[in-house]
Amino acid sequence: MSAHHRPSRSASPRTVNRQAVSHVRIIGGDYRRRQIGFVDGDGLRPTPDRVRETLFNWLQDDIVGVSVLDCCAGSGVLGFEALSRGARHVTMIEPNRAQFSQLAASQQQLAISDTHLTLLPSTAEHALADMATQAAPAFGGVFLDPPYRLDLWQPLLRLLLDNALINANSWLYIESDRPQQTSLAPALAELQVLKYKKMGQVFAGLYQIKGAAL
Repeated sequence: MSAHHRPSRSASPRTVNRQAVSHVRIIGGDYRRRQIGFVDGDGLRPTPDRVRETLFNWLQDDIVGVSVLDCCAGSGVLGFEALSRGARHVTMIEPNRAQFSQLAASQQQLAISDTHLTLLPSTAEHALADMATQAAPAFGGVFLDPPYRLDLWQPLLRLLLDNALINANSWLYIESDRPQQTSLAPALAELQVLKYKKMGQVFAGLYQIKGAAL
């Protein structure tokens, strides 16, 4: 395990809600084959192994040393996978109290310090609005994979773009259950497609603000 992921001295045991817990494994990097838990229900669906493998093959070294935002963390597997593969810091946003507790438990289980992981118990809309009022610096990378039924791609994209939470050097990963060229317009017109693929029922796209080069 890389030295940059040191255990947190301030971590303390947290109680996880009694909902049934399922598990998903991390597939690459320092935490390869380690499993993290997530609560069943509420439409939570971890990104499948095949999709994650494709995503991190797309990113390769562009994940290393980067500050990453996981807008709708859910199981947290994208964020934990990013840390496993060398991200400098990950911010995870998760409004569900039971799942937020599970994310904290996974952080402890993997011995990730608060220096490298920030957990925000909030909706993505509120958290991004707060970041804007605090003039937060742009993230090097963003995972945008909201619950499909909530149709949050457009409003979250607008918050990211309008408040400069991504810039010309940032990459943006979007996961959806429908073709992104049409369902994410018009905000998607401000981005250029770097990679795009349909895998089963999942549409996965890697983007950057137009005019930039990854």
